[in-house]
Amino acid sequence: MSDPDEDRRRAIDHATRSLATARMAWRQAQPSRRHPADFPRRAPIARAVELLADALFPARIGGFTGTTGGEDAFVAALLTDALALLDAAITAEFAYWRDAAGIDAATDRPAEIVQLFAGTLSRVRALLDTDVAAIFRGDPAARSVDEILICYPGATAILHHRLAHELDALGAPIVARIVSEIANERTGIDIHPGATIGPGFFIDHGTGVVIGETAVIGARVRLYQHVTLGARTPHRSQPRTESGPSAERVARHPIVGDDVVIYAGATILGRVMIGDRAVIGGNVWLLQDVAAGSVIMQPEAVVVG
Repeated sequence: MSDPDEDRRRAIDHATRSLATARMAWRQAQPSRRHPADFPRRAPIARAVELLADALFPARIGGFTGTTGGEDAFVAALLTDALALLDAAITAEFAYWRDAAGIDAATDRPAEIVQLFAGTLSRVRALLDTDVAAIFRGDPAARSVDEILICYPGATAILHHRLAHELDALGAPIVARIVSEIANERTGIDIHPGATIGPGFFIDHGTGVVIGETAVIGARVRLYQHVTLGARTPHRSQPRTESGPSAERVARHPIVGDDVVIYAGATILGRVMIGDRAVIGGNVWLLQDVAAGSVIMQPEAVVVG
């Protein structure tokens, strides 16, 4: 009879050797790539976002119940911890770009990004207030703005995006992408940090929504579940010529005007323009511009028998 412990040890030894072979093959296929010494870690970034959400909404999300003066001290303590975590994450990102891609940057750049990011938080809060107000106006099921902040996946996704977008714009794209993927994991809503989204944004239900990197969304836009604002796949693969936080971005996603409504399952691909006040019906597949005020619909279903 075989020894289970010995069998397990042999299996682990075999798996370890096989993984070493796989790693070596991958590294040999990329001879110019150096082994990175560091990389931003997901758990501290997730904690930083939790602290930032508490600081943005200290009573509703953070649970603060004290006096107004105490509220400022509460927020300051949250920001101190959150920004320290972000500083460490961005420092790790810059170490990664330096070690893996040979991209050098000033050693004080992470601290500068964190300081500039802190300066954006009042604008982020003001934008989030417009988003929550839009959801409350647009959803008869909403009983309060507090319920929206705590329970609505669309509100959670846009809160993460507003923070991620600022980090991305300031030059920390990996940390920003991790923030967006934390929201994706929680809500099923995938918004690239590079997407530009105006005030009063409302994602109703939200599961399966995808918004690409160079999408531009105007004010007071409403999306329903499973909407895609994506890019068209080129007929021939385009080789990547740049990497790093400042790599050029090709405008390849839709531009959506103000007061647009896009219903469930619609797919809009490429750098098309959706004019102000347009309505895009459910399950529409769209590859061309839409004039302002237009209504684009699938043929209505027919009852047979």
